[in-house]
Formats: sequence, C-alpha cells, structure tokens
Amino acid sequence: MAELTRRRLLSGAGAGLLGAAALSGRALAEPGRQYRLRAQTNKSETSTQGAMYTRFVELCESLSGGRLLIDLHYSSAIVNDFQTFDAAANGVLDIDMTGASYLTGKDPAFQFIGDVMGGYEDPVQLHAWLDMPEARAIVDPLYGRYNMYCVGLLCPPLESLSSTVPLPGIEALGGWKFRSPPGMESEIFTRLGAAPVVMSFGEVFTAMETGVVSGADAGTLALNRSLGLYDICKYATYPGFHSMPADHVAINLDSWNALPAELQRVIEVAQRAIAFDVIKEVTVDDHRVLTDLSDQVTFHDWSEKDRLAFREAALQVWKDWATRSEAADVMVKSHLAFMRQMGLLV
Repeated sequence: MAELTRRRLLSGAGAGLLGAAALSGRALAEPGRQYRLRAQTNKSETSTQGAMYTRFVELCESLSGGRLLIDLHYSSAIVNDFQTFDAAANGVLDIDMTGASYLTGKDPAFQFIGDVMGGYEDPVQLHAWLDMPEARAIVDPLYGRYNMYCVGLLCPPLESLSSTVPLPGIEALGGWKFRSPPGMESEIFTRLGAAPVVMSFGEVFTAMETGVVSGADAGTLALNRSLGLYDICKYATYPGFHSMPADHVAINLDSWNALPAELQRVIEVAQRAIAFDVIKEVTVDDHRVLTDLSDQVTFHDWSEKDRLAFREAALQVWKDWATRSEAADVMVKSHLAFMRQMGLLV
C-alpha cells in the first residue's frame, strides 16, 4: 500500500490530478498569450520551503515556455500571514502559499487539511488522501466557498518535539510545560496531562533558560537546529508522531479558470514536483542532524504502544472538532475511512 501511495504522489500529471477538470469556466487557449500571477508565502527565500516555492515559479515558467510568470513575494511582504488567503480570494494576490491551519476561524474543517494531528505517519499518506475523489469532493467545495481552489499541499515529514528534559514516552508528558501553537495541538497535549503554553517563538529561548517552559514544538529536526534549539534542548523525539503541518498552494478561482487547461496542468505538475522534493530534502536534512548531534542530543523513538495512545487522544479531540461544522464532520469521517484503508486504524 505504501508503494502504491508513493506512485500516486509521483504520477505527475497522471490520473491523480483530480478535481480541476470538474471546475467550470475554463479559458480557451490563446497561443502565445502570457499570463502573470502574484503569489505570497510566509516563508523566507532562504528557507527550505521558500526555496521550493522559488523552484515552483521557475518550473511554471520553463514548462510553459515562458507563458506563465509568477511574481512571488516572500516572508509575507504584501500582507501578514493570516491575511494571505483573503488577499488571494479578493484578487489582491492570485496565489496563497501559507497553509489551511490559518483558516480554522473560517471553518474548523481547514484544520484537517493544514495539520491532521496524530493521524498519518508519512506525508505521502496525506497526499494520497487528497488524491482520492472522495477527498476532493470535500476539499474543492470548501475552498470554493471562498472563491479559491486548492492545487495541492507542500508537506514535510513529521515534526519533532525538543526538550530540556527527557521525553522517552507518553508518561513523560505529565506536567511537561512547553511552547505550543494554539488550537488543536494544545487540546491534545492537555488531554495527555501536559501543560502547553502558547507564546511567540521569540520568547521561547528566554522561557527555557528561566524554566518557564521545558521545551518547544517548532518544526522538524533540521528546522529546530537552524533555530538554535539544540543549543539548549538536549532531548528530542524522533521519528516524529504528533504534527505534520502542510502548506497549500491555493489559487483564486477566477484566476484559475482564466488559465487555459495546459497552464493549469503546468501548475499542477510544478506543485507535485516541489511536494516530492520537500519530502526528500527534509528527510535527508533530518538524518544529517541525527548524525551530527548524536553525541549531544538524545533522540527518543517512542514505542508503538505510546504512539497509538497519542493517536487515540488525538482522535478524541478530532471527534469534538467534528461537531463544530458540517464540513469538519465530513472531513473527519473521510480521514478516518482512509486511515482504516491504510491500516492505521482497526
């Protein structure tokens, strides 16, 4: 099954590119016409994902023979992170390259696109879910409600928790105070006895040095090292199990429909190319951290029993979120059904 899902991810412009053909109003091809779109990401140009978006822009230009040009703005240069989706929906931008987790205030269902916490064990599984016709039948109307279309996701492997105290298993979460983003993650860890503290990342180092918190949830091993976390934290969980946040490449629906079919396909193919590349690069970078820091940091690989216990706690929170909107309920049911097919649930 894993190999099957990998083939789906790498199938390029094959049958996995679902949903776009059902959209109405496609433009007729005009030979030689050039199209220019404006995009924004909250990532810096030098970050791994920022570099992927640079490659996305270059691929769109080269694969289209120069007909599709994208002006990409990094580090939320036009509007702030949380305004990017609305700016694209309203035509100030054309493409939003942030993530659906920013949109849970619009509908809780977006959480289950932006970060299916405690769910999948591999980003390929999330991509495979999105390729399912049943998933597209939920995702497309959700984005369409806001005049947007989700081309696809950019999802690195699972994140790692970093800590100044050992985290060998789920029992160590009891009373563990750590920096956490708000929302679903805080709810899950609170259920398990931890004490998540919502704070900006700029406050984390002082908070750890003074003992206000004993760790942080920030990102993958490679990102955590780049942030300097392992100058203070001498413990980390790896492989990760709790969080796998995904960016989306989401485009204004009018802009999408104004593109001829062959340029829509260029965008889809370019998005799939960078989706694979980010998995590859982050996986390699994480293993470099394991090697480089093997004598400085203790990496805790949780037992299958503890991982399942975390997933069960997450699923209980999912059930609560499913009551918050009709779309969230349908989304949760879709993930659960696919997870059973993948053997992740009995």
